[in-house]
Amino acid sequence: MRRDSLELTTDAGELLGFDVISVNTVVVGAGAAGLKCAKTLYELGQKDVCIVVDRLGNGACNNSGSDKQTYYKLGMFGDEPDSPMNFARSLFQGGMMHGDLAYIEGLGSAPAFFDLCRIGVPFPFNKYGGYVGYKTDHDPLQRATSAGPKTSKYMFQHLLSEANVHGIPVLDHHEAVRLLVSGEGASRRICGVVCLNRDEHSRENYGLTLINAENVVLATGGPGEMYAVSVWPHGQLGSHGLALEAGVVANNLTELQYGLASVGFRWNLSGTYQQVIPDYYSMAADGTGEKRYFLHDYFDDMPSLATSIFLKGYQWPFHAERIQNGGSSLVDIAVYREIESGRRVYMDFMHNPTPGPGMAPFAVSELHEEGRTYLERSGALQSTPYERLKHMNVQSIDLYAEHNVDLREPLEIAVCAQHCNGGIRGNIWWESSLPHLFTIGELNGSHGVRPGGSALNSGQVGATRAAQYIANVYRDAPLSVSEFAKCAAPQVLELAVEYGRWLETDEEGCDPASVRREIKQRMSFAGGYVRSLETARTALAEAQALWRRLDARGLRCRTPHDLPRATEDRLLALTSVAFLQAIVHYIENGGGSRGGYMVLDPDGDVFVQSSSGRGMPHRSENVAKRDEIVEVRLADDETPLFEMHSVPVRPLPQDDSWFETTWNAWNEGRVFEE
Repeated sequence: MRRDSLELTTDAGELLGFDVISVNTVVVGAGAAGLKCAKTLYELGQKDVCIVVDRLGNGACNNSGSDKQTYYKLGMFGDEPDSPMNFARSLFQGGMMHGDLAYIEGLGSAPAFFDLCRIGVPFPFNKYGGYVGYKTDHDPLQRATSAGPKTSKYMFQHLLSEANVHGIPVLDHHEAVRLLVSGEGASRRICGVVCLNRDEHSRENYGLTLINAENVVLATGGPGEMYAVSVWPHGQLGSHGLALEAGVVANNLTELQYGLASVGFRWNLSGTYQQVIPDYYSMAADGTGEKRYFLHDYFDDMPSLATSIFLKGYQWPFHAERIQNGGSSLVDIAVYREIESGRRVYMDFMHNPTPGPGMAPFAVSELHEEGRTYLERSGALQSTPYERLKHMNVQSIDLYAEHNVDLREPLEIAVCAQHCNGGIRGNIWWESSLPHLFTIGELNGSHGVRPGGSALNSGQVGATRAAQYIANVYRDAPLSVSEFAKCAAPQVLELAVEYGRWLETDEEGCDPASVRREIKQRMSFAGGYVRSLETARTALAEAQALWRRLDARGLRCRTPHDLPRATEDRLLALTSVAFLQAIVHYIENGGGSRGGYMVLDPDGDVFVQSSSGRGMPHRSENVAKRDEIVEVRLADDETPLFEMHSVPVRPLPQDDSWFETTWNAWNEGRVFEE
């Protein structure tokens, strides 16, 4: 990494100085995926690498989890057979995932997992050394493992320690605000990134720092701030808008994951939190009146009600297929409808589910076989959910206690946006449609409907693949500062001028706080797990109007300290348009309920059954849509803002590789030819 300075002259004749950092590869984001990529690059011999991050330790890996946060890997214990291709089939069967990417994630699973074990992530093993697994949602085998509620936090901590040992520079308080691009047409490629140095806003250039890079790796996570009802950590933004504005192709933006979570301290309520079978009830918004045990409206008997709560443990994400016949996602719908009626919903770990009229009292022995056997084998036959939770997973209680939440008190909950399966399209090396720009982790849109916990594996495998390609193919030094200036100057000065306009904007400029609030409320209402064509169209029109308003009026910034927030909100507004336009496109073209959402339709062929009768008519899944992926790219004109088109899913590969030919291809470098 080399530091230089660069002076550029604005059209008004003003001379602005900028710090320039030149490096082979800059990794934007310092979560588990970004740190893994930087670490792997260094170990493969590409030591000219640096990391930029807005706030080190503020991302999802270090601040989110669940009772046993899952790492989904290849099965590797006992006598139960598994293989990379079987693993790939499990990823592929949910749809909207290319087969070669699924296979790569299967092949890379064991090496990525054992590297984490090697650096100290405390995954448990038995006396034989076997990493014993358990089943998670959409998982036919016991592939899942966990280091406890803080699995991803441990990954972050140990990978950061590795980066520090290697001496990889980490530029903290540097927020990426624009991608720099050189060339036209087929020669168009990434050449760097502009960052706002939050510690140097007082400078005439507002703290703009230029990264001159041969390669840029985006590892910034999901768009959590786009949703009002969210369990992503506060401030989790992703960088979808950053990439979309540069013309990069995104895909699967319709596909997100939602699940029950606490709304004070944000945390997923999966696994043991549900398997101990707590009580559910609602109260009036002001906390007055009688408790309402609303699940009585959806289940006729206690064994069915209690077993559905139990199944939320490893069927935690909302899934459209699990609404019918008393499925576990009926609990999510019941919570949704209760909150929509203006009430607040709670889980109560001090009481077993309260029986409704004509229901027998709760008893473990009366559960359906799956729940009864699980609790019996676990020795979890204590008299209350709290005692069962303390017996099976005391860490899950301690975790809340660390945040001053006592689980002996009622816990307010909602069904929250939790994970984005869609994102920026990548090839088999996780390179985006813009050469030399890679996207890894949650930002990469490789998955459609996926098994729970597979995101952590995908991030580690994708980080490895990007590092392997860069270290073997994209090894050149960055441009000279003078050559970099030729392509970067117009883009940098355009940004500086825009920031100057924002700081001079009078009361007509858009207020960043109200912009973000508008985006969050709209996306939770129209882009959540209950959708309809009518609400999505209305929301899209509103989102497009907001984008045009921001473009015409700018954002009102009182001081340069407001610039990062204003930039975030502008890019978040663009991101929301892309997501909503993808949702509208999908529904208009025959898409139905699938994976993490239901599509309401007055002419729908399926319903939600409750004591008040059939309600919420919605479309069943159009299974044919599993075989296509909707791709999104910024349009050349602004009507519509994004171009949409569907591409067929690539099938699972037939890998009959022969060692001798593979050896030759490896030695000649042909393995890196896509």
